[in-house]
Amino acid sequence: MPAVIPLVDLKAQYHGLRAEIKEAIDRVLERGDFILGEELSLFESEFADFCGTEYAIGCGSGTDALHLACRALGIGPEDQVIMPAFTFVATALGVSLSGAKPVLVDVDPQSALIDLDQIERAITSKTRAIIPVHLYGQCVDMAPLIELAREHGLYIIEDAAQAHGAEYRGKRVGSLGDIGCFSFYPGKNLGAYGDGGMITVDKEGVADKLCLLRNWGSHQKYHHEEPGLNSRLDTIQAAILRVKLQYLEKWNNSRKKLAFQYTAILKEINGIQLTENGGDSVYHLYVIRLADRDLMLNKLRDAGIQAGIHYPFAVHELNAYKWMGYSPGAFPVAESWARQCLSLPIYAEMPEEVSSTTAEILKQVMHN
Repeated sequence: MPAVIPLVDLKAQYHGLRAEIKEAIDRVLERGDFILGEELSLFESEFADFCGTEYAIGCGSGTDALHLACRALGIGPEDQVIMPAFTFVATALGVSLSGAKPVLVDVDPQSALIDLDQIERAITSKTRAIIPVHLYGQCVDMAPLIELAREHGLYIIEDAAQAHGAEYRGKRVGSLGDIGCFSFYPGKNLGAYGDGGMITVDKEGVADKLCLLRNWGSHQKYHHEEPGLNSRLDTIQAAILRVKLQYLEKWNNSRKKLAFQYTAILKEINGIQLTENGGDSVYHLYVIRLADRDLMLNKLRDAGIQAGIHYPFAVHELNAYKWMGYSPGAFPVAESWARQCLSLPIYAEMPEEVSSTTAEILKQVMHN
C-alpha cells in the first residue's frame, strides 16, 4: 500500500502503454503532418464508430467543443441555452463564448444531474437548446429530455466530457442528442497528453460547419468564409488517443469494479450519501456527499488519501457569472452539492485493495 493514495495516477497508465505511445508519436514525427494530419483523420473515424455517430470532429478542448457546437447550430447573441447549475464552468463558458446566454436549472439531489422536472419552466421564446451534462460518468435520463426538446423545437447538446463510453439504452453518449461534446483533458477516462476535444454529430451539414469553424472559418487555405477559431486537435494527440481508445472499455470496466467495491462498504455508513442516478456509469469520478465534507477531506488527506472536490461552487456562485444576479438559495440543491461533494481516488490502474482500504479509512474517520 503506497504511503499516499493519489486521486488519479497518470503515470501508471503511461507505463503500461509506453512502447505503443512512443511508436504512435514516431509515426507523426516521421510524416511531419502535425496539423490536421493522417492520425487525426483516423482517430475521428474510429471515435465516431465508437460513439455510433456518422462524424467526429477533433478540436482544441472540451470548452471549444461546446462553443463550436453552439456556433454550428446557429446559436448566438439573443439566444438562450438551458444547462444545470452544478457543473464545471466549461459548460457555461461554451455557451457564453458563442454569444448566447446560459440559463440555469437546479439538479437532482441523488445524482447531481440536471433536474428534468425543472427544465420546461425555464423554456422561453429565446431558448434554442438544452445541455444535459453527463456528470461524473453518469448518463442523464435522455428519453424524456429528448421528448421535451422535440416538443419545443430545441436542440440537445450533450456535454459528455466526463462520460466517454457511457451507455443509455444500448447507445453511447455523444449519439443521443443533436451534438455530443467531449474533452480529452489528461485526467479523463480517455485522456490526451495535453488539451483536446471532440464533437460527434450525424448531420453532414453540421459536421461540415464544424470543420469550417475549427479551422479559422476556412476549408481552403487563405479563403475564410466566416470568423472561426484556431481549434484543431493536434495530430500527435490524436495518435496517442488512438492507442488509448483500444483500451477504453477495459479501463471503464476496471473503474466500475473499483466503484462497486467502494459502494459495498460505504452504503453501510450513516452520514454518507452515494451518488446514484439508477443508470450505468463509467465512473470518471467516484463522488459521495457528506454534511461535514471539509472536515472529512482534511482527515483523509492527513491519512494519505488525496480526495478532491468536484466542484466547490455552483455556476451562479462563480465571479464569472455573478452578472446573472442570482442570490444565495436560488439553486439550493446545486449549492448543497457544492458544499458537500467529495471525490474519492479512482483510476483504471488503481489496485483493487486501494478502494477497499480507502473506504475502510473513511469509515473509521466517520466513526471517530
